[in-house]
Amino acid sequence: MRPKTPLILAVSLALAPLAPADNVKKDPESIGERSVDKGINFYSLQKELALGKTMAEELEKTARVMENATLSEYINRIGQNLVRNSDAKIPVVFKVINDPQVNAVTLPGGHIYINSGLILLADSEAELAGALAHEIAHAAARHGTRQATRQQLADLASVPLLFLGGWIGYGVRQAAGLGGPMGMLAFDRSFEEEADLLGIQYLYKAGYDPAAMVTMFERMNSQERRKPGTLAKLFATHPATGDRVTKTQKNIEELLAARPEYVVTTSAFEDMKTDLAQATVAPTLKNGFTTETPKPTLRRKMTHTLQ
Repeated sequence: MRPKTPLILAVSLALAPLAPADNVKKDPESIGERSVDKGINFYSLQKELALGKTMAEELEKTARVMENATLSEYINRIGQNLVRNSDAKIPVVFKVINDPQVNAVTLPGGHIYINSGLILLADSEAELAGALAHEIAHAAARHGTRQATRQQLADLASVPLLFLGGWIGYGVRQAAGLGGPMGMLAFDRSFEEEADLLGIQYLYKAGYDPAAMVTMFERMNSQERRKPGTLAKLFATHPATGDRVTKTQKNIEELLAARPEYVVTTSAFEDMKTDLAQATVAPTLKNGFTTETPKPTLRRKMTHTLQ
């Protein structure tokens, strides 16, 4: 059998699924002292930071970033607490986009954008923190530039296969995992699974109930059943929610020792969610929040008994 060329060997290594025996990523006691970004990456950390800055600037030309100071301070406080309890080696920036779709995105270089729809779906601060922890895991593991590297290697390796025409060539490309978007989708899902694994550890170390990530997945699943298509973009690159629930529950049971107390929610979360709900439905916005006079709320009528 002919030996693999350096290019084919590099492609094989870069496109290989995550090793199930990668125990360092399953040890929450090593958080902050381990490297979770191992793998072929054409981008130096400096190049990734520069790329992320450029991509963030482009995104913000069209995205409706909410600039309310109170909302930003709250999300950043929760996020930075998680970052301090993560493997991230770069600064992480959090911003909220006024978009009802349940979604979030992490750009290279630690730029995390979370949609208002995802925040409003959360029922507790721990559930919101779980969503942020998942995105922080993407940043810590440098999934963005590692995924870009995989795609570049796949494009290079597919060139010789292009000379195999017809159904034979198509079959070879599919077998090599180079069949286009569907081939790349599998690699995205492996990164999503890794982000789930790392995310529950960050959530746990920051003091939150890691089971909140499970309830958030279940809430997303329920939302999709009630309003099909709500999570279409999210599910395009994420594993099926049912599978995520099962795997996450298993990882919690096997990796995280039970604690007597966890943070579940806070009054600050309830206040923030109320203000955000008003801001995202108001027809006129100023600095991300409504400029209209708040409408009165109905209270139960008090009754008095005459003596």
